[in-house]
Amino acid sequence: MFDTDIADYFSEQGPLARALPGYRSRPAQVELAEAIGRAIRERGTLVAEAGTGIGKTWAYLVPAIVQGGKVLISTGTRTLQDQLYGRDLPRVRAALAAPVSVALLKGRGNYVCHYHLDRLQGDDRALKSRSEIAQLRKIQLFAGISKTGDRADLGDVPEDADIWQRVTSTRENCLGQDCPRIRDCFVVKARRQAQEADVVVVNHALFMADLVLREEGVTDLLPEADTVIFDEAHQLPDTATRFLGSSVSTHQLMDFGRAMEAAGLAYAREAASWGEVSRQLETAARELRLACAPLERMPGRKATFEAMPEPGAFDAALARLREVLDASVRALLGVAEKHPDLMSAGRQGAELSARLARWAVPGRDGNAPPQPLEAGWGTDANAPANDISDAADDAVSVAVRTDAQTAGHDAHLDVSAAFGLASQASQGPMVRWVEQGLHHVRLHAAPLSVAQAFSRYRKPEQAWVLTSATLSVHGDFNHFTAQLGLQDALTARWESPFDYASQALLFVPQGMPEPQSPQFTERFVQNLMPLLEASPGGALVLCTTLRAVERVAQGLADAFGQAGHEWPLLRQGDATRRELLDRFVRLDHPVLVGSASFWEGIDLPGEILTLVAIDKLPFAPPDDPVIEARLRACRAQGGNPFAEYQLPEAALALKQGAGRLIRTEQDWGVLMVGDARLVEKPYGKRLWRGLPPFARTRSMDEALAFYVRRAQTAGV
Repeated sequence: MFDTDIADYFSEQGPLARALPGYRSRPAQVELAEAIGRAIRERGTLVAEAGTGIGKTWAYLVPAIVQGGKVLISTGTRTLQDQLYGRDLPRVRAALAAPVSVALLKGRGNYVCHYHLDRLQGDDRALKSRSEIAQLRKIQLFAGISKTGDRADLGDVPEDADIWQRVTSTRENCLGQDCPRIRDCFVVKARRQAQEADVVVVNHALFMADLVLREEGVTDLLPEADTVIFDEAHQLPDTATRFLGSSVSTHQLMDFGRAMEAAGLAYAREAASWGEVSRQLETAARELRLACAPLERMPGRKATFEAMPEPGAFDAALARLREVLDASVRALLGVAEKHPDLMSAGRQGAELSARLARWAVPGRDGNAPPQPLEAGWGTDANAPANDISDAADDAVSVAVRTDAQTAGHDAHLDVSAAFGLASQASQGPMVRWVEQGLHHVRLHAAPLSVAQAFSRYRKPEQAWVLTSATLSVHGDFNHFTAQLGLQDALTARWESPFDYASQALLFVPQGMPEPQSPQFTERFVQNLMPLLEASPGGALVLCTTLRAVERVAQGLADAFGQAGHEWPLLRQGDATRRELLDRFVRLDHPVLVGSASFWEGIDLPGEILTLVAIDKLPFAPPDDPVIEARLRACRAQGGNPFAEYQLPEAALALKQGAGRLIRTEQDWGVLMVGDARLVEKPYGKRLWRGLPPFARTRSMDEALAFYVRRAQTAGV
């Protein structure tokens, strides 16, 4: 598009400097942009680790706009999506005076559905409170004037408000081309804009769900692209594992039974005894829950398929449930053309059947698959509104449609194939496990490896760029690239420009008990208190488990009371993540205690945050079924699971957590790690060497002196 070299755009006299006040050229940013430009020109794959402060967003946006052709940018979260689309892209596009069009595409659960909104406002019984009545009115007004229907644009209704679930569609209840409001559909409009735009911003969940669809030959969800850029690429292995797997719960089965009964009684009363069919399904689901009762004795109340206690009872209950579920779907097949709600219920039941089929094959004796479900359920690649859903964080799934002409004929179709799941069976070994909740049972299946499925998604003529601040373990990218099947990718890293040695201090207290000791939390809080008293800003306490969040938060509450401190104490679970972070920014000297979701994606610059404390090294729990299976497979192949999997995973997670502390050149603070294994175990060196080059100490006096020096420097 432009004749100028990539480096010229970033020079002190370039278009970015002229358009953006305070712009300053950064050598690492220029080098990164040039490497991305080469990958785009050569249609290669680049895995680029860019330390905090380099400016990787502009480093990939400039070459993407200048020479990327049709570009797809995939981000880790919807928040980053909105920031990229609403702030960064417009600024760079304006600075370059580039005539490119951009589009934003999210999962269907982010868009108001006119059909379901109309149904809700016509059903007074569905509104649970006066606040919901007020929220509904706001959503109605919003839907009438909004060009996008994106719920993120309506800040007056909380993001986690229950009413959103009833005014958006899911893959099960979307009517597709049969919808009377399809001409107004925000999802269809968003997809159309994405097809026409030069640059499209999506998220990893949407991208991975599109991968699943393309495995089945459905190729019109996300547009074809010349260049694909993955920001926050470190999240891709987990996202791929989630989306190439599936789950089904007894809650979902109960919901299907209620939807089937309501639709059947309303629109096909004489076709079947819908109440009886629904009761049989409910009974079968309850029997499965009873068969899973022995899980109460298992760690975490879960077990893999191979380790199920009393497997005979479980297998029999599962077989009965599948039999009843398939009978329910067959009952809907013959009447689905009578009304969209019947079709929607049938689609929902067929997908549940497809998910349950994973649990039947192979059986404990290696038995063959059961006969496929009969008649008339197939894919319709031309149903645009059916391809985007919000299952599991912006999922996209192939829609299952009814061909009424084939109902009752001899046509047979594997339901798994219809829902984009059949191909996953060929991706390699699956891990299956059952998890027992208080009132439900959930069956999960996930691939042992996502490398093959992910890597073959890239077309030879397509450029791929994967970037993040945490992709390597002390410069070694092998763990990340092997997980995604990208061993042939070019890898490179650029260090952060920050002066970490003077800006931050890594403190590992002396005399800490072993992490599994009953005294660990108490001692962790005791060591944390002097730092909290010395720190002028807020503190983020990162725990490795939700149980630890409760213990640490309670310990801090007790310590605050004894010391007479009235510092605001925020804990994960008391409010949404966004609300907690909003409070953190507004309050004086806040202390926020959180787990996994707070280890990354948090940007609290300046003296808003001057202390980050991590309780234990973030080794993945050994009772996680997917991790357990991967460790077992590594061991079976003669590998060392700890060195090859657990240690690299912990190193990357630790680097993410530590990265919350220093976000700008002016930031400073202390990183406290309460787990002495970081410095006392031989493998600890591999972990701390992967962190930014902070100054290090084990002395509490030195840690407190660091705060004194920084306060004097700042003139406090």
